[in-house]
Amino acid sequence: MSKRNRWVYLLLAIVIMGAGLLSRKLTAYLPHIVNIYAGDSLWALMIFVSAGFLFPAWKTKTIGMFAIVFCYFIEFTQLYHAPWIDDIRKNALGGLILGYGFLWRDILAYSIGVAAGMSWEYYSYRFKRSA
Repeated sequence: MSKRNRWVYLLLAIVIMGAGLLSRKLTAYLPHIVNIYAGDSLWALMIFVSAGFLFPAWKTKTIGMFAIVFCYFIEFTQLYHAPWIDDIRKNALGGLILGYGFLWRDILAYSIGVAAGMSWEYYSYRFKRSA
C-alpha cells in the first residue's frame, strides 16, 4: 500500500465512530443480526482506520494484524474483573473502549470489521493502480 492520506483516514475514523454510536441508539429499528454484530464490527473497523491514520506507511497486512490483535486483546481483558477496572467500565466512555464482558461473538465481529477494512484498502489500491 502506498502511503495513506491521513486526512481521509481521520475523517473515516470519525464517520465510523458516529455510525457505531448510532447503531447502539437504533437497536429498536435494526434487525437482530445487525444489532449483534454492527457496533463491534464498526469498532474494529475504526481501530483499523485509526491505525492507518497513526501509521500511514505500514502495509495493509501489518495494519490488519495490529488492529485484530488490539481488538482481541481488549476482548480478552474482559475476562479480568477487579474493582479498579470494573469502575472504569462503569463509565460510559470506559465501557465503550474496554467493553463489559467477554463474548465469543465479539471475536467474530472484530474479524468482520478488520476484514472489511483490509478489503476496502486492497480494493481501493487496486482501483487506483488500474486507473
